[in-house]
Amino acid sequence: MSLKGEIFHCDKNTSDISLINFLTHISHNLYNYTWCSTLCTGHIEKSLLNRGRHVIPKSDHTYTYLYISHMAALISICHNLILVFSLYTCSLLITSTTSAGGHSHDENPAIQNWLNHGGDLSNRRYANREIKINRRTVSKLSLNWEFYAGDDISATPSIYDGTLYFPSWNGEIYAVQASNGSLVWKKNLHELTGLNATGFSGFNWTVARSTPTVVDDQDLLIVGIYGPAVVIALERSTGNLIWSTLLDTHAAGVITMSGTYYNGSIYIGTSSLEETLSPEECCTFRGSLAKLDAKSGTVLWKTFMLPDNHGQLGSYSGAAIWGSSPSIDVHRKHVYIATGNVYSVPENVSQCQENQNNSTLPTHPDACVEPDNRGNSILALDLDSGDIKWNHHLGGYDVWFLECFLNTSTCPTGPNVDADFGEAPMMLKTCVNGTKRDLVVAVQKSGFAWALDRNNGTLIWSTEAGPGGVAGGGTWGAATDKKKVYTNIANSESRNFTLKPSSNITTWGGWVAMAPENGKILWSTANPSNSTSSGPVSVANGILFAGSTNPRGSIYAMNTENGKILWSYDTGASVFGGMSISDGCIYVGSGYKRQYTAGTSLFAFCVT
Repeated sequence: MSLKGEIFHCDKNTSDISLINFLTHISHNLYNYTWCSTLCTGHIEKSLLNRGRHVIPKSDHTYTYLYISHMAALISICHNLILVFSLYTCSLLITSTTSAGGHSHDENPAIQNWLNHGGDLSNRRYANREIKINRRTVSKLSLNWEFYAGDDISATPSIYDGTLYFPSWNGEIYAVQASNGSLVWKKNLHELTGLNATGFSGFNWTVARSTPTVVDDQDLLIVGIYGPAVVIALERSTGNLIWSTLLDTHAAGVITMSGTYYNGSIYIGTSSLEETLSPEECCTFRGSLAKLDAKSGTVLWKTFMLPDNHGQLGSYSGAAIWGSSPSIDVHRKHVYIATGNVYSVPENVSQCQENQNNSTLPTHPDACVEPDNRGNSILALDLDSGDIKWNHHLGGYDVWFLECFLNTSTCPTGPNVDADFGEAPMMLKTCVNGTKRDLVVAVQKSGFAWALDRNNGTLIWSTEAGPGGVAGGGTWGAATDKKKVYTNIANSESRNFTLKPSSNITTWGGWVAMAPENGKILWSTANPSNSTSSGPVSVANGILFAGSTNPRGSIYAMNTENGKILWSYDTGASVFGGMSISDGCIYVGSGYKRQYTAGTSLFAFCVT
């Protein structure tokens, strides 16, 4: 979905907010006259009555001051203005709102599509069109249907025009009707592609684990294979194979990221499982981001995150791009990504860090992190060329592979905090000290959230949202409704996690809300099932949705104002993936037997 036409103001005095822009904003986001009128009335009650007048600025081509002395007159004007403007602004904005491909949405623009892991170009995991689910109705969510696949489903389902698309760890990919869960088609990935599993994933069958990407202006669905590192395109209506492209020839290469489609092209990163190897074999893989032509699968450019090691051990390796979906800034022509830790570094860099560790006054920032080491970084790349426009290394020196987890002497010189970015940045606008700022925000496995300026990568704020760990910290996907930034905190190492504002302590996972302008923690809620919270969060209309890895597979709906849990349900198996949201329903899979309990199904819950 395009973010063109998004209305945003930094008003130091909210009582002088442009009424026309306010009406346009709510018309654009709610598509519902009753809601518009109610919200407008409440807005004016709160922000205007204390002054008894409303100014319509000259920027709106109006020179009239409206002086209001009685509430009845004010509400009447509000309703009348909405009646006039909603017809115009809603139709104008609905018509002008474009999809990720630069084309119109489906025929019913009030229905939410969820086009990839992050939902749209912004990677916000925000169902901005949802009106049926709210704080009054969320308690009425009930099971609408269950689709049995027979194995784990850990990807957020994509949604387009009433159809869900998702893979299962059984090696199948499915299309099912959102309304009733009936099968549209299914395909076995091995039979479809002829690809054999690499074995690095621990499976002997070809699987996909990430959210399929909908190409909304073509009959295409893009799927990444979890070893080998292949991207395929299917005919969305039938599931038939259109093309297959090998993105990385490395034997341990995999695709764990969900791609993002924009203007005829797919943007997607590569990852690997090489860090699971022994020190004698590790490592040579280098993470990369690629742009592919959606029609043919031709690689248009490919940008590596580390210097060329020529396939030789003892140099830079790692910096995988493995979580979430790239976010795309159409205005700046940027694509934003974030990278994981490096697996290995050259000997001189390792020696530098050993000297640093033994120094009584270590340098800051760490002098051993060379400029072309783009591990643990947030980056902006040019959409057309793939050139790196800026990159910001965050979290310090970090060399890690499996031997470090086992605490052996073969672990490279540390620190070895394994502070991956397990998600791409999401885009949002906010006001920082009264000035509008365009930000990207991402959360690390370290537990830190980072907000950077989209223009140049300057750090705006950072916040320790919660405890970090080898499995997080934050992983797979934060969310924002532009009012707050939300993240999971897995707390995989069961550290003390101090909740706010209560100051209570949990040693389990939880969820956190932060202010977008400065990162201040507004609330944090413990996972009541006493388990990790490893999956991504999703947000819609004042409700934050999240899952738990406990054996019961609990899922939760929280009030975004205070983190209070308003609804829950036990799916019967660990929930590691996230929820997509559309037209009063949430969709979520269960099961992740690689680390937790096995599952079999995809569930649909709808308000009644």
